Amino acid sequence: MALSTKYNPAETENKWYQYWMEQGFFHAEPSADKEPYSIVIPPPNVTGVLHMGHMLNNTIQDVLIRKARMEGKKACWVPGTDHASIATEARVVAMLREKGIKKSSLSRDEFLKYAWEWKEKYGGIILDQLKKLGASCDWERTHFTMDPDYYKAVIKVFVDLYNKGYIYRGLRMINWDCEAKTALSNEEVLYKEEGERSVLYSVRYKMKDTEEWITIATQRPETIMGDVAIAVNPSDERYKNLIGKKVLVPFILREIPVIADDYVDKTFGTGCLKVTPAHDVNDYEIGLRHKLPVIDTINDDGTLNEKCELPKFVGKDRFAVRKEMVRDLREAGHLVKEEEFVTRIGRSERTNSVVEPKLSLQWFVKMKEISVRAKDAVENDEIKLYPPKFKNTYRHWMENVRDWCISRQLWWGHRIPAWYDEAGNYVVAENEEEAKKLYYSKFKVKSSKLTQDSDVLDTWASSWLWPIEVFKGFNEKYFENGKINASQNADLKFFYPTKVLVTAPEILFFWVARMIIAGYEYMDEKPFEDVYLTGVVRDKLGRKMSKSLGNSPDSLELIKNYGADGVRTGMLFSSPAGNDLLFDEKLCEQGRNFANKIWNAFRLVKGWEVSKHAQPEENKVAIEWFESKLNQSIHELEDHFTKYRMSDALHLLYKLVWDDFCSWYLEIVKPEFGKPIDEVSYQKTVSFFESILKLLHPFMPFITEELWHELNEKKQEDCIIISEWPKAKLFDEKIISQSEVAFEVVTQVRNVRNSKGLSPKESLALSVNGVAKEIDRFASAIKKLSNLKSIDSVAEKISNATSFMVGTHEFYIPLAGKVDTAKEKEEILKELEYNKGFLSSVMKKLSNEKFVAGAPPQVIELEQKKKTDAETKIRSLEERLIGLH
Repeated sequence: MALSTKYNPAETENKWYQYWMEQGFFHAEPSADKEPYSIVIPPPNVTGVLHMGHMLNNTIQDVLIRKARMEGKKACWVPGTDHASIATEARVVAMLREKGIKKSSLSRDEFLKYAWEWKEKYGGIILDQLKKLGASCDWERTHFTMDPDYYKAVIKVFVDLYNKGYIYRGLRMINWDCEAKTALSNEEVLYKEEGERSVLYSVRYKMKDTEEWITIATQRPETIMGDVAIAVNPSDERYKNLIGKKVLVPFILREIPVIADDYVDKTFGTGCLKVTPAHDVNDYEIGLRHKLPVIDTINDDGTLNEKCELPKFVGKDRFAVRKEMVRDLREAGHLVKEEEFVTRIGRSERTNSVVEPKLSLQWFVKMKEISVRAKDAVENDEIKLYPPKFKNTYRHWMENVRDWCISRQLWWGHRIPAWYDEAGNYVVAENEEEAKKLYYSKFKVKSSKLTQDSDVLDTWASSWLWPIEVFKGFNEKYFENGKINASQNADLKFFYPTKVLVTAPEILFFWVARMIIAGYEYMDEKPFEDVYLTGVVRDKLGRKMSKSLGNSPDSLELIKNYGADGVRTGMLFSSPAGNDLLFDEKLCEQGRNFANKIWNAFRLVKGWEVSKHAQPEENKVAIEWFESKLNQSIHELEDHFTKYRMSDALHLLYKLVWDDFCSWYLEIVKPEFGKPIDEVSYQKTVSFFESILKLLHPFMPFITEELWHELNEKKQEDCIIISEWPKAKLFDEKIISQSEVAFEVVTQVRNVRNSKGLSPKESLALSVNGVAKEIDRFASAIKKLSNLKSIDSVAEKISNATSFMVGTHEFYIPLAGKVDTAKEKEEILKELEYNKGFLSSVMKKLSNEKFVAGAPPQVIELEQKKKTDAETKIRSLEERLIGLH
């Protein structure tokens, strides 16, 4: 069957993906005689659909796993999804709202029934979309962080860490998401790099029993009703006489003291700080030092409660109260000044709601001690970060790590395994039966009723076990006495630690650091050898892609328009590790064009007739050259892969195929129209094409598989996906450098034809002044590519000829009677003027004593070379000008 004139991605992609799946090429099992190469996917949220960040991240993983598979390694890429507590619960609540059902009207079990129904219906969408991209995951190993076994593992770890003293329950100031109505860890609070505009209000409070006033500065007038003190710096002379006196809170007239505390910044605002321990972390610390009461005036949903003592504000949102409070303060004469400034405002990573500092009884993990080995592992390069610049970021976080708040006030997730009696006493156990036994053992009484904690765990408190539990590490067969014995777990023993984790820098602490902590805590081993941190995908204006901006293209639509191979290469054309990717749809178009170029090159080769005639000289040299160029490229490619320079690797292959193979090699060996190619050259060309397809396969899996089967007769199961990765051999650097000179000569001859309006069919003569040994080897190829009847060596300049320089050699093409002399003279004079101007600018630099004294030697050397080259060019142009007279 004849190959289609155009590549049809949709038809090819569906056909081959299905076949790969049927043949089990993606599945890997432990093997005694093969090297493991495992990757665990950063599990996307079960709520998710494929966005540009997923496309980039998973394309990189697939490139790495496909290459490893071709290298003969046991390549295992484990997929799965994360239950995403906050995001999923929000989706389910929204779905119920559309049905007219309030969450508050449901029992926990009723709500979870709806949640599981939602998960079963929508939870696998993103994994199916990854298949469209070509992701060669081991789908037989697909995991979900709330699968029964995974759920048990999370609960086991909680109980284990509690028994080890790492997990505790305490009343602490935490971050509260009023929209999701749950606690957040510090890492789930985001701040805009550029800050946000806010207003600093100067408010005066009346001193008790005097006509004096004291003015404080606050960003949050809605919390004034929770004030319990005014703090000043003890060294501030302005307020020393007020320390110990009483002040009246506006409107509610509560008496509060003026206290002295070193925390207060004398230079910020008025130098007086209202202290509201329930609604500010720093105020809470001041309150502890001075034994101040705590008045929490804000409800979990962000509305004010009765403790604000002003009935008109009760039940109103905190930001609505802020506006009303400012108006009331202004009317009552309490508002002295309002000034705008830029500050850092914490927002929930999930809902974007402004985070409310809140005093709350929550569960925490003590992080300082448990994090030590994880910090040292990266510091000592036991685990390597790519690019290395993130090592400093990681070190800073680990050195300043704070206790991790792991409880969330949600229903969807891993329920905290703590069991309470009516008095609030509790025990921690894996299930209710064990809890009852433990309770009796601890309190020596049998409780008639134990109630499980209603909160669930932070999502990251389950996904930090991902590299271990996807291989069933916490199964009771292997987990005992707080450690995992991997010797009996074949998968874990073989595939752990994994080779590389590919993820985004923004979850370096959320997830990466915590997986490292869990790896050392339970396996005494790192979870992965390398961490490749991708950049953020931005639009071409540098903006982060988001639905609100409307600048995030539909991933599946891109695949439909450009093909999976086109999109994959488009993403990788500009994705240096750790640096943001400025995405433009034109990159996908370039990827599609690349696929079409490969397709058309293949059609050209397969369209040749083959005969047993003698091999032309130019074909021999072309084969010698491309053999070396191919091996040189493989050497460079391996270096890029070792350093995770994926974009550089793709660019190298792009140039090898588009320029070296298509533009030069095929043009040299291509037979004249209607004539056959010799068999030796044809077989070698097919062999080169096979190697190129193999090198391209990790990046462009579909078109390479299709052409692989068209290239030579192969069995259906003899697929490129499991073919042998090309090994780098020795190469001849001399022939590569000679080819560069030869191809430049061809380019210059073509330029002469274009500039002089000469037909490509018109045969020309080429002369070189002196001996140019560099081109001898390629003489026959130059003649063919340039349509030259001869290449001669001459001892002197040729008159009535146009000339050009390649390196230090001057070449001539006699053009007597072929060009307009007047026009030629005009062009030479124009070029002469430009070169004299260029020489003048170089001479000015070299005559500048300050420049010469301060510039590095290599810079001076470069300028000297520019001077010599310009002088040579000027002499050549002047001689050509004389030759025209």
